Amino acid sequence: MRKSFIKSAVTATSVSLLAFAMAGVSTASAKSTWNFNIWGGKRAFTKGIETLKTELEGAGGGEFSLKIHYGDALGPRRQNPENIRVGAFEAGQICVGYYPGKYPLLSVMELPFLLPRDLQQRANVEMEVLQHPAIVAELAKRWNSKFFGPAFLPAYEFMGNKRIETTADMKGVKMRISGLNAKALQVFGAVPTMVTAPDGYSALDRGTIDSFGFPYSYAFGAYKLYEVSKYVTEGLGMSGFMCLQTVNLDAWRAAPAAVKAAMPAAQNTAIAAMIESYTTADKKWIPIFHKKLEVVQVAPSERAKLAAGAGKIYAEWAAEQDGKGRPGSEMLKFVQSVVAKHTK
Repeated sequence: MRKSFIKSAVTATSVSLLAFAMAGVSTASAKSTWNFNIWGGKRAFTKGIETLKTELEGAGGGEFSLKIHYGDALGPRRQNPENIRVGAFEAGQICVGYYPGKYPLLSVMELPFLLPRDLQQRANVEMEVLQHPAIVAELAKRWNSKFFGPAFLPAYEFMGNKRIETTADMKGVKMRISGLNAKALQVFGAVPTMVTAPDGYSALDRGTIDSFGFPYSYAFGAYKLYEVSKYVTEGLGMSGFMCLQTVNLDAWRAAPAAVKAAMPAAQNTAIAAMIESYTTADKKWIPIFHKKLEVVQVAPSERAKLAAGAGKIYAEWAAEQDGKGRPGSEMLKFVQSVVAKHTK
């Protein structure tokens, strides 16, 4: 009778363990894992998330894993917000310009000529703005997510098969740039067209796009756009996408306390790593561009012409947001004050 009881107990325990294993639940302490979706391969832009992975996994002491899936391996880049919201994967790369209307308040960061061109200053501005309660609420209420990783970009230049030296040269040119920046180009007759980064090579090669706006210089090199281009500008220095890394709120809550505590320091380390990576990329790619392409130096006076209409675009953006019950005017003033503070 005793042997039968022991045998039954062992069998029940084995069945329970098997059930746990089949359900993917460890009988040891649960390990928190974030699967992170990003387009493209390793490049200067991904140095931030790669640094965060190292820092946060170290802080987690074996109880935390951040798995980076390159090349949209977990799903289309244009659906990252929806997939993160429902927990299809825990975290991913977001660039506001890819998602028109989905991050209305955060789109303030894509207004033309608003953010500083200096990388450290831009990072400082973005980090402060992302802590604003209205931005935090937009991410949480709309997308069940929160910001966790910096992904700032260098200023934008244009590479392609149309020579652009003056604002007059933009007339009729199909130019790739994000929505709010596009308004500054449209004034001079440009035809803005949104194309995602991985599609840039074929778009230029086929003539779908005449000139491609991208962070200078790393992105042009990473996506090999110089292979299908004749010209590149230097001196426009336009704003571009506002990018960030977000994580599902439920996944964030489940992360080890040590990982959460390590996040601020890890973010600062990631910022420094990204700046170093962009600087290294410039040393590699700019000489190649100067050798293979005609480099068109855009005069400050031409950049000033583009920037001259920015105030009107800012006012239109704020009025549109206010009209929809959002604090657009308040947000614009806040961002402008943060920019002024970090560019003194």
